[in-house]
Amino acid sequence: MADVDQKLELTRAGAHVETKWDAFLHLIRRFPLGAIGAVIVTVFVLCALFADVIAPHDPLQTSAPLSLLAPNDVHPMGADFMGRDMLSRIIHGAQISLAVGVFSVLLGGITGVLIGLMSGFLMGWFDLIMQRIIDIMQALPLLVLALVMAASLGPSLENTIIAISIPLVPDVARVVRSSTLALREMPFVEAARAAGMGEIRIALKQVLPNILAPLIVIGTAQLGSAILVEASLSFLGLGVPEPYPSWGRMLSESAAEYVRVAPWLVIFPGLAISAAVFGTNLLGDAIRDILDPRQRR
Repeated sequence: MADVDQKLELTRAGAHVETKWDAFLHLIRRFPLGAIGAVIVTVFVLCALFADVIAPHDPLQTSAPLSLLAPNDVHPMGADFMGRDMLSRIIHGAQISLAVGVFSVLLGGITGVLIGLMSGFLMGWFDLIMQRIIDIMQALPLLVLALVMAASLGPSLENTIIAISIPLVPDVARVVRSSTLALREMPFVEAARAAGMGEIRIALKQVLPNILAPLIVIGTAQLGSAILVEASLSFLGLGVPEPYPSWGRMLSESAAEYVRVAPWLVIFPGLAISAAVFGTNLLGDAIRDILDPRQRR
């Protein structure tokens, strides 16, 4: 009997694993572009996490004899005007771009969630003032507002994160506010209120878990925008300063003077930025379709 029970348990476990694997394959077949985006994002995340192991050279080490070296076996992406290995700098640049993107989205998302929840529950004068401020912020393009903030704060890694996170707040706040206004009149919220729960506890315990799906979608979409804005700010000299290897700063240092004699200095950082933004956008679209059945084609 013990052997029979053990075989039954193994059979159920195998069927459970097979079911999960079938569901995973079905998602890949259903959303092939999303799977491609997930692979691209995973590659950049692995490069960022294991940059010190993957990078073949020190990204900050200069060498005059290697200045403007063309791609070869030792330096597959060549070297820049200071003789620094481009492949190593692009791999370490993934750390900067993803760190700025993720922390900007988190900071802007948390701020937007708090503003949206308070506007949806408190309403009145607080909601009126906050919505007018959000209207003013949304009237300016993302890059323009980030430029204003970066110029005011100065170039540094922390200031770049703050400068990018502030323009991301209005979209999150609007989504959370609209969802809160719809959920605050639902029966389960009324039941929690009748049970004596405070408004803040209702917002955190009852409303917030029910708006996580749109927050995940908008956060994934904003990640690509944050990476692109960081590259733009670094290109203009207002983003991440030296010695951090930023993709945007690589373009800024090479585009004007060396684009004709050493085009690889522009091509490879540009491809890295494009691939990162492209991958996050594909992944964001797939997550939106998965979490929102109304958006499925």
